[in-house]
Amino acid sequence: MDQAIKLPYAFGMTAMPPLAAIRVFETVARHGNFSRAAAELNMTQSAVSYQIKLLESFVGSPLFVRQARGVILSEKGKSIAPTVQRALGDLAQSFRQVREESNSVLVISTMQTIAGNWLAPRLGGFQLLHPEYIVRLDISPNMVDLESEGIDVVIRSGKGDWPGLTSHFLLTQTFTPVCSPHYIAREGRPETPGQILNHILIDRNDIWWPIWFEAAGLPRDVSVKRPSIDVNTQQMAAILAVAGSGIALVSPAFVGEDMKSGRLIQLFDVMAKSGSEYFLAYSQARRNTPKIRAFRDWILKEAGTASQDK
Repeated sequence: MDQAIKLPYAFGMTAMPPLAAIRVFETVARHGNFSRAAAELNMTQSAVSYQIKLLESFVGSPLFVRQARGVILSEKGKSIAPTVQRALGDLAQSFRQVREESNSVLVISTMQTIAGNWLAPRLGGFQLLHPEYIVRLDISPNMVDLESEGIDVVIRSGKGDWPGLTSHFLLTQTFTPVCSPHYIAREGRPETPGQILNHILIDRNDIWWPIWFEAAGLPRDVSVKRPSIDVNTQQMAAILAVAGSGIALVSPAFVGEDMKSGRLIQLFDVMAKSGSEYFLAYSQARRNTPKIRAFRDWILKEAGTASQDK
């Protein structure tokens, strides 16, 4: 007679046998043979036998009837086999769906300005090149926890030295004043950087304005004589500038089409830098993930082309 198997204490607490034993039961029931089940599961036959004994001890009765050329299900085994097969099938399907979605959806976290002015107009090119991926944009100004928030890659400004992340330089964060022809027709064009102080500046409280003043040879703390229009993003500042509302301080890389078309005019050759750059970053552990590699190669090429066009 087979020696009784002592059940783990957890059985009494959860009334649930180990998933490993349930999986072994389903495989043996499907094959009707311990050795073929062992081969499929990459286990020894004795390990398979142990898992079945463990499950039978939990149930309190035999689940198989041993025969000369294999095993058949007992009445108890027949009663639970369909439920076990359906449950394991549902689990497998659920994990397949999650895995397929994880592999096919590319989640990009980026800031509003670079998303609206630079990335979004180009993303169609990526999806034409890689139709196997669905792109999902997550707009956030803050650095995110990629693992816990399900983010694949981030685009942020900074030094590119984030712990645990691989970073690639994308764009230099340069900026210069621009306005529309409508504004110039109404207010006149400032001929020198000093004359800009007599004009309507969009988002005068932006920390970039003192940096540009200094680059243009003016004191950082100069006073502007006219009221400002305050906004929260560079994208909104550019929209207001195109509408003729004032002079905005923007990155040429983000308003390239507006400048090429003449909707925005660069007032001076003076370009200033904030000290930060735009980087693509992702987890070092996932650097070889196909969708991340595909997006990295594509966006670095796009960024290189954009830099040449400036």
